[in-house]
Amino acid sequence: MASKGKTDPNTEWLIQRLFESAAKNEAPIWKDLAERLKAPRSRWAEVNVAELDRDAPEGSTVAVPGILLGAGSIKKKITVAAVRASAEAKKKVETAGGKVVKLEELVNANPKGARILMMR
Repeated sequence: MASKGKTDPNTEWLIQRLFESAAKNEAPIWKDLAERLKAPRSRWAEVNVAELDRDAPEGSTVAVPGILLGAGSIKKKITVAAVRASAEAKKKVETAGGKVVKLEELVNANPKGARILMMR
């Protein structure tokens, strides 16, 4: 019989934290992220830094409901929050003057979810 929950307790904790923050702070972006992370991992977003450079404005904060990958290049200074980021992606974002943080860090820093873009 298949498991109904996530096998990674950290992911399960993150999903619960996102739902709680959405309800407490009336922040629908956290609920949307939690719903996306409840899906099987094979359906999570995989966003390359080139997509961020193309679609995210300079100085923005971007949430990735999944994994940040290092394909392509980036020249914009942005903050990216993801469940995970490859070492190459982190290096490229930081070289461009931006930063990469965990989703839970973004929730703590911006509980209302104001001015956050979501890359899918």
